[in-house]
This record gives sequence, structure tokens and C-alpha cells, in this order.
Amino acid sequence: MRGLNKVTLIENVGKDPETQVLERGNCVAKFTLPTSESYKDDKGNKQTETEWHSLIAWRSLAEVAGKYLKKGSMVYVEGNIKTRSFEVKTGVKKYATEIIADSLILLDKANGKPSEITDI
Repeated sequence: MRGLNKVTLIENVGKDPETQVLERGNCVAKFTLPTSESYKDDKGNKQTETEWHSLIAWRSLAEVAGKYLKKGSMVYVEGNIKTRSFEVKTGVKKYATEIIADSLILLDKANGKPSEITDI
């Protein structure tokens, strides 16, 4: 049996996407989405924990994200989880876990309906 690496998030964008065009002309957009979970602690007080997810979109999907997503925009994202490692200037190895977006549905309605964009 093969494994499944699939992430689905629906939330408001945490900050405006940062987009850039790389040397070979590929566009990349980076943005964040929070998800929150609430529970009652042992004293009966409501506690909320927020997890911030780093998302990466490539090519035409990145262009759409950069053009239409803004801080607070509601978006549905499908993608997969990828962890990468890198070395900082001090020589210490760090890790970053990111979600690579495969498709977006802009839930801020334009013309009365959401807009779906899939990376081809």
C-alpha cells in the first residue's frame, strides 16, 4: 500500500503573500495560515492553541496567490507536507516544515461564487 501525504486547510491568510520570480522565471509565493483548537483545561478555563502553517505555491498558482490573496482573505488550500533542512550562518542545521499547495479555492466570493485554481 502506498502512503498518502495530503493536507486540506480552510482559513484566513495570516499576512499578504510574499512573491518573487526566480532566476529561471518560476514564480513562488509564500504565505501563512493559522488553525486554532480550543479546549478546557483542568480548571475549566477555555484555552485556545493556534498553529501557524507555512505555505508555498509555485508557478501560476503563485501568481494567483500573489494577485488575489491578501491578509484576511479566506482560502481553501490542498497540498502536501514537505520538510527541508538548511544551514544557518553559524553552521547550525535547521529544519522547516511547509505545505506545498496543489490547489486553491478563493472563498472570498467574486461574482457571487468561489474561484478554484489548480496548479497544472
